[in-house]
Amino acid sequence: MTILFRYLFREYAKIFTMCFSGLMTVYLVIDFFEKVRRFLRYDANWLDVLTYFILKVPAISFQIAPMAILMATLLTFGLLSRGHEITAMRSCGISLLRVTSPFIVFATGISLVLLLFSSTVIPWAANKSEEIRTMRIEKKPPAAAVKLSQPWTRVGTDSLMHVTSVSIGGELLGGVRLFQFDRDFQLTGMTEAAEARFSDSTWILYGGLQRQFSPDGTVSTTVFDHQASGLTLIPDDFTTWLAGDSELMTFHDIRAYSRRRLQQGGSQAARLKTDYYGRIAFPFVTVVMVLVGIALSLRRSGTRGGGMAMGIGQALAVGFCFWTMHSIAIALGRGGALTPLIAAWMGNILFLSFGLYLMFKVRY
Repeated sequence: MTILFRYLFREYAKIFTMCFSGLMTVYLVIDFFEKVRRFLRYDANWLDVLTYFILKVPAISFQIAPMAILMATLLTFGLLSRGHEITAMRSCGISLLRVTSPFIVFATGISLVLLLFSSTVIPWAANKSEEIRTMRIEKKPPAAAVKLSQPWTRVGTDSLMHVTSVSIGGELLGGVRLFQFDRDFQLTGMTEAAEARFSDSTWILYGGLQRQFSPDGTVSTTVFDHQASGLTLIPDDFTTWLAGDSELMTFHDIRAYSRRRLQQGGSQAARLKTDYYGRIAFPFVTVVMVLVGIALSLRRSGTRGGGMAMGIGQALAVGFCFWTMHSIAIALGRGGALTPLIAAWMGNILFLSFGLYLMFKVRY
């Protein structure tokens, strides 16, 4: 490792730390003032609140790291150009690849750390932060039920299920309705129950009624206190698929769930696969952003960078454009308009192409 490499790497790391810390502080301050009033209503312990925000740091780091990388790249090149250091290096015959290699190596290291965080640390921290928020700050019981944002699911080739709430553990469902259809998608039966409990590997329905619809239009109704159901779903399916968030799942959890339930819920499987590929693709945005930052810094005036204000402004503009494009692509992937793999990597590929195009236009 040469002296020049160590020098550039050290300067870049210092400026990245400054940018990362600044963005992290702004994010946490905004998040704190947004939630502190609600927490105070519950008379929350300050240590629990502090722990909650500390556990949010990994997820926040995952989101702001690409912006910090881009901002640090533009600022570092701006400062080096102000001292004519880039001009001096180019005058000594040092290639552009050698000058930029410390930045690329640093960004690659950050992307690998983010990938590791996305697979292990972030899901664990997100689950723990939600547990602290619901049980220790808001003082809800462990078996509290949460309202489902997507209560419908397909449970077989000819059956649909609607659930209004699910316990945190997934073993208790509220407001259950099962619909059976024939091959012509005509409703043949409907079962309603106040709740369903998972016991001894079987779902038991409680306090409900069952209707059977005959072809001649007659309806037979049977009231029951409790009865077994033929549901093949398990509690984990409700906590991770219906009530949960893919951000709370590890890569292994998403892969295992997708393999188990692909045939039962195509739209949900597409959503999880898009989020899965997106969480793999997003860490490598740091490498894309460092290339875009280098190209923007050098292209504006040959081998000279810009000022600090210009660097921050460009970083915010590029970051906003990327986040908008990435969000649209992910939404299209979740909706089935794009394949999950293409949706996850589209933003990276387009901005990588943009960065390489600018690099080739640099006058050196």
